[in-house]
Amino acid sequence: MSKKIREKEKLRGESGFEAFYSGLFAERWPALKEALCGSPRYAEWNAGGEKTYFLDAGSVAAAAALPLKGAKNILDLCAAPGGKALVLASLMDGDARLTANDRSVSRKQRLLKVCLDSLPQSVYERVSIVCSDGAKWCVKRSEYFDRILLDAPCSSERHIISDSKYLLEWSPSRIRTLAIEQWALLSSAYRVLSPGGFLLYSTCSLSSYENDDIIDRLLTKFPQAKAVFQGEKQPPPLIDAIKKFTRADMPSAEPSKYGFHILPDRQNGAGPLFFALIQKPELI
Repeated sequence: MSKKIREKEKLRGESGFEAFYSGLFAERWPALKEALCGSPRYAEWNAGGEKTYFLDAGSVAAAAALPLKGAKNILDLCAAPGGKALVLASLMDGDARLTANDRSVSRKQRLLKVCLDSLPQSVYERVSIVCSDGAKWCVKRSEYFDRILLDAPCSSERHIISDSKYLLEWSPSRIRTLAIEQWALLSSAYRVLSPGGFLLYSTCSLSSYENDDIIDRLLTKFPQAKAVFQGEKQPPPLIDAIKKFTRADMPSAEPSKYGFHILPDRQNGAGPLFFALIQKPELI
């Protein structure tokens, strides 16, 4: 992946951004770019607290793809600002616990407020909010959580394209740097995952460099790991429990090599949201 990115290093700024992504999406790029510049498709999530929370409908669909039935110890490794953590907390079993982590002190405070405002007390008391570097969790413990959501820091092209400052500063080296960070987080999360457990990796990035390529690297490093969605044309049906918390219609997803991609040009503004589900094998 790094070699491919280095070959494009001369692409910089707005013109470089345009050339890079038009190269990835070809004739689809103009419609996708227009959708990225438009309004996101939000879902209102009512977890039962004092306030409801609005998040991208694609984020709801992605978080809900992590199977939570029977899980006891759940980790949201990069949880701020908190939308996906609310989805997990709402859908987890009544005897389950959620640990919501973020490495940034300021983002952790925002996460804390979101959970305080939006979760009922009976659920909030089963949520632990912590602040540390997710890439180092594997040093502290191993094979502890039976479900993990890793919504990794990513290019977030929707934000870049709407901010002239970030667009001016854009270069492919940013993708390479983020991919290194994503791999560190994913490999750490996999080591912390219990045997038989499930790990959902997600980003709001458009490119495979930050999506399928990261999963590819995991499967190379840990060949016993299973990419649950590989070869599937449709993600599993969303559980009916979602309807208890939101009235929003959920977007459809397009298959990728290892997971699914929700893209805003075909989903009325939802996304971008990539997600792939990994299962660690049971101990023999």
